[in-house]
Amino acid sequence: MKIILVGFGVIGKGVAKVIEEKKAHLMEKYSLDLKVVAICDSSGAAICEEGLDLKKALEIKEKTGKIINYPEKGKEISILDVIKTVDADVIVEATPTNIETGEPAKTYMLEGFKNGKHVVTANKGPLALHFKELMECANKNGVTFRYEASVGGAMPIINLAKETLAGNDIKSIKGILNGTTNYILTKMEKEKLDFNTVLKEAQELGIVETNPHQDISGLDTAAKIAILANSIMNKNVTIKDIKIEGITRITPEALEMANKSGYTIKLIGEINKNKLEVGPKLVPLDHPLNVKGTLNVAMFDTDLAKEVVVVGRGAGDIETSSAILSDLINIPLKEKN
Repeated sequence: MKIILVGFGVIGKGVAKVIEEKKAHLMEKYSLDLKVVAICDSSGAAICEEGLDLKKALEIKEKTGKIINYPEKGKEISILDVIKTVDADVIVEATPTNIETGEPAKTYMLEGFKNGKHVVTANKGPLALHFKELMECANKNGVTFRYEASVGGAMPIINLAKETLAGNDIKSIKGILNGTTNYILTKMEKEKLDFNTVLKEAQELGIVETNPHQDISGLDTAAKIAILANSIMNKNVTIKDIKIEGITRITPEALEMANKSGYTIKLIGEINKNKLEVGPKLVPLDHPLNVKGTLNVAMFDTDLAKEVVVVGRGAGDIETSSAILSDLINIPLKEKN
């Protein structure tokens, strides 16, 4: 399988590391030879039809910050031109998320579909805003679009619902889909610290991004709820259709009062027949949704399997790459079936 890797930041580098590390395992277990034939970043691209040396690519990116410096293979070329001209089976789209417009990732995905290439992505921006358009374009061109990593990192949510729970009527989905907010609330609860103190500490430790607005405002969770609503519950919504409240108004006193009554407070995203919502909710202390730290959790309420809960790490380059790798493996398996 020939791959074009679009974006060589944290996620893109994680994908390259995982493919390199798992090369022998993939061949032995799945007879799958993953060759990255092009890597693109803002400087240009490195292209090799026989497959790039991923260790070398990672070293060059680390030392120079630009993939164009890959010896003999680096060249000034736009990402769209790479997608149009390089012979490949799959595009792994790993550019930064934009939940205001979904660009430029949306354009890269559409161009990939139009050129007969499958697309695998972790990018929630285009999916939260243009899901229907993307799926219609993929279907029209007879290619596969997989995006497990866009919602729960390493947590199998979308594929669990579509494959393992196939045949079930999924009545609702709710959960914690942002590890940053869960970390903040957990620390506030445990150490009785106010929101701003915990946020500052977490930023200094590198646990929370310098600009955490999308996380703490609930926008990140809302984008993921839009994706789940469309892909699993057959809705046609965008992030703009979701009622959103973040965690900035939560106090240690509110958490303490909740604890005394046998509850905690979590930022919960929820979808059911009549609800599309993200906001702080009371959760019983002994409830499966009461996970701590940076963990994510999702609960499906179904007619046959009843309640199904999945817990896992929702972020991190290797964790997210785990979901991308799973999607890559499943493309040829799906084609065989």
